[in-house]
Amino acid sequence: MPADPSRIATARQMLAHLGLTLADLAADPDLSRDMPTLAEYLPRVAAAASPGTRRTYGTYWDRMTAALGHLRLDEVTPSDIEAFMRQVTAGARTRRTGRQGRHAGEHVIAAARAVYRRAIADGYLTAAASPAHRVVKPRRLPNPRRALTPEEPQDINLVVRASGNDVILDALLLRLHTETACRRGGALALRLVDLDTAHALVRLTEKGGTLRWQPITPTLAERLQEHAHARGAVLPPDRLLRYRNGRPISSRRYDHLWKRIGERLPWVAAQGISTHWLRHTTLTWVERHFGYGVARAYAGHTDRRGPATTTYIKADLHAVATALAAMTGEPHPLASPHTSR
Repeated sequence: MPADPSRIATARQMLAHLGLTLADLAADPDLSRDMPTLAEYLPRVAAAASPGTRRTYGTYWDRMTAALGHLRLDEVTPSDIEAFMRQVTAGARTRRTGRQGRHAGEHVIAAARAVYRRAIADGYLTAAASPAHRVVKPRRLPNPRRALTPEEPQDINLVVRASGNDVILDALLLRLHTETACRRGGALALRLVDLDTAHALVRLTEKGGTLRWQPITPTLAERLQEHAHARGAVLPPDRLLRYRNGRPISSRRYDHLWKRIGERLPWVAAQGISTHWLRHTTLTWVERHFGYGVARAYAGHTDRRGPATTTYIKADLHAVATALAAMTGEPHPLASPHTSR
């Protein structure tokens, strides 16, 4: 039975007279009890976050504290968050691989949503009251990365071997990423215990804490072991990749490496080519020659998104080793002896 319009009008007049809204009536009064400010609550969010989440969102949480920290969680509006996103986007640093601050804006919204997901879980707000989830994320642009042509990696390797203050380290980095298609984080996390020279494997720890053994050529395994021992890696947990002074390398080595390559190869700088392009190159080659299932295993993808058939087309370590042996032309101890490639 439809409500009487005159009664609705009377109810609205009474609410206006009392200074209330329909949202006030629907809200749980217990939720506003001891409502913290954003500045008071963010340390709790950071303490409960994983190291990777803190590394990704920590800078944005600090800036949120400076800009909106004086407001209670229930006082922050979608307009506040959107204005903060515009401010961060406009002030984003120009990088070689930047997208005019678009990624920074996307991270702002994701960081704010992480805060309010925690506030909802802690009982401070209802899901419908989250201002962060009412702001639309900037649409992600198509990825410009592609597989390099056969000639391009040759030019890159020639530059690396003819310049720089540590040719051996840089050549090992390029070879490691080309053979394994690993991410930068996977290479930086490698320890002496993660190298198995007997079976020509490295144990990679990458996004989301995923862990897998990845085949490498016996030659690369030997060179990595020589490099580690020559530069002071002795104990099993010691980092594998090191500078000449014995210190483990950091992500800055990659930044300097590609900056130097870009200075000598203008097309590298113009296209924003980076280590991740080597991952695209290797995985594209594997997919073209050995199929999607082997490429998926080679990449270390374990998520369940996508077609249901991904459940049935898993490839094992021997299939990955076989693809590596075909790509490099060097036999691998785990590769299948019966292959037509």
